[in-house]
This record gives sequence, C-alpha cells and structure tokens, in this order.
Amino acid sequence: MRELTVDLGDRSYPIYIGSGVLEDIAAYFDRHKLSKISPLLVVTDSSVAAHHLSPVMERLQRGGYPAVSYVVPAGEASKSLAQLEGIVTAALEAGLDRKSAIIALGGGVVGDLAGFAAASFMRGIRFVQIPTTILAHDSSVGGKVGVNHPMAKNIIGAFHQPELVLYDTSTLLTLPIREVRAGLSEMIKHGLIWDEAFVAWIDEHAGELLSLDEKALEYGLYEGCKVKAIVVSQDEHENGLRAILNLGHTLGHALEAVAGYGELLHGEAISIGMVGAAKLAEDFGYASHIYTETKRIFEKFGLPVTIPSQLNTDRIIDAMMHDKKFKEGAMVYIVPTAIGKVEIRKDVTVEQIRKIIAHLKEDI
Repeated sequence: MRELTVDLGDRSYPIYIGSGVLEDIAAYFDRHKLSKISPLLVVTDSSVAAHHLSPVMERLQRGGYPAVSYVVPAGEASKSLAQLEGIVTAALEAGLDRKSAIIALGGGVVGDLAGFAAASFMRGIRFVQIPTTILAHDSSVGGKVGVNHPMAKNIIGAFHQPELVLYDTSTLLTLPIREVRAGLSEMIKHGLIWDEAFVAWIDEHAGELLSLDEKALEYGLYEGCKVKAIVVSQDEHENGLRAILNLGHTLGHALEAVAGYGELLHGEAISIGMVGAAKLAEDFGYASHIYTETKRIFEKFGLPVTIPSQLNTDRIIDAMMHDKKFKEGAMVYIVPTAIGKVEIRKDVTVEQIRKIIAHLKEDI
C-alpha cells in the first residue's frame, strides 16, 4: 500500500493506494474518527453497485458504522441537480446530521456529485472519496465537486476537501477497456504538465497499464496522484498554479457538452483537447515535436485525437465561452512549452481556437 498526503494545513488528508485496501475500510474510518453514532450515506452508481456496494456496506456495518446507500444511474447524465436533490432526500430520510459523512463510491461522476451533496448538505459535512475508476485518480483528489448544467460542465460546484481518499486498485479490474483507456488519459496529463520522465515511463509501460498489471497500475496512479497533490497543496482554489491541471479541458469540456454528456467519455474528450493544446503550442512558436509526441502517445493508448466531424464548430466555441476558464472576455488556456512543462496563456484568441478545431476535424 502506498500513501500520499495533500498538504493543506489542518485540513490535510491522506490518499491510500493499494490492492485490497477496502477490506479494511472500517479500520481506516476508525483512524480518521468518522462517527459511529451519526449515519453514513454511501452514494454510488448502478454499475459500481453491482460489483462493490454489498461488500462495502457489510464491512462498514460489521465495523459498527450505521451506513445506508443511495444508487444513481451510471453515466455523466447523473451529474445533475435532479440527482443532487435525490441524494439530499435520501440523507434527510436516513437522518444524517452535522456529524455524518457522505461516502462517494465510484468514478468521477459519483465523486463530484456526492462531494457536492456533502458540501451543500447542512452547509457542509464530511465526506470520503473511494474511487473505482482510473479516471477518478484525478477527480477524487483536490476537493473540486459539482454538477453539470446542459450548457456547461461543472459550472455549479464548490471546493470541499475529503477526509481521506481510499483507492483500492482491485476495483479497477472490472472496468471495460474503453474506461481504462479514458482513465489513463488523465494519468498521461499529469506527466505532460509536470514530469517528462513520467511521460516516458507511461509510454514504456503502456502494455502493462492497459492490461491492468497491478504493479504498473499502482505506481502510475501513485505518481499521477502525487502530481495532483503537489499542485493542490500549493494552490487549493485555482488562483494560479492549479490551472495547469486543466490541460486539454477547455476544449474537452466543450466537446463533452456539444456531443451530449456521455457520448464522449471525459478522458476521450480531454485527449482530443490535449492534442489541440499541443497543436496550439506550434502557433506560439514552440517545438513541433510537442504536437507529434503528444498525438503519438494518445494514439498508442487507443484514445481519440480528432474531433468528430459532425460536431458544430460554432457550438464548440460557444460552449468554451461558457466555461469557467473564460474570464473577462479572454480565454485562459494551458499550452505545453515542452513535454512535461506547460504555461498559462491569457492571450488565446477565438480565431486561433477556430483554426485548431478545423485542424482537429481534418486531422491534417
């Protein structure tokens, strides 16, 4: 088992990563002093529930925790105000109080949704992240929680840090290959923004990662979470450095919204977005190999690198302008300056973005 700390002073919390850690879930909750008197609410989705909910509930109850569960439909569409209301209703019916906690058992959708419920219920109660996808090694760390609006992804939300992140890598063995590939997109991102050597390691171990080799997966997730933890510890509320974690997301979020949430998985959309950002680097005079290398590694992992031709360019640009990263009439964009290094640009024009979209549609 590997352990990391997100250093936020008296709100610091650990990330535990390893195979089988959920077998000791009650012991971890004991260590972090979760209440055994006030009820816990475990939020999950229909896919995760089929594999993991029963053993988690059994272990919690055996450990003395009065836990109840709430299951949302699997998929991005559940990250909505309607499902938030359902969770709050379940919390009220179960008698949750200010000493209670909400447990997010699932991928990024469940983590964001359950975390936002925890942030808003009684103006904020404790919560725990238990990610069950590779993609969630990013979203479960850092305290960003929220839901989507039909016009923009993650536009309704808050910063609400978990008490701990409990990452049992054995839960990943049930993932379909498309989810595996999409999750590894975020792992690649952490290398591209921070560590060229990590990108090289990911490239070298692509086969092991795609086949869910236990040692490779644990190391890759640890290194990815380490980058996220370092960045969040320095800039919790995205006032500066933390923006680099959005590499590929400005375009990626727009593609998700225009395609219809769920048509493109998040990792697929940001894969396209990161290739677009690398192409944009050429426009700013950086080395052309940034684009070719970025595109090559995503193709190696079977991830998309072009925009589906049926997606309307004007709608994509309009969605980008509704993104949180559009400020005071300018687009804040993360652009790579080398493999493993990025910069925050505030001078990206709509015309440049239109050119990038055209390129990604044509795959020149």
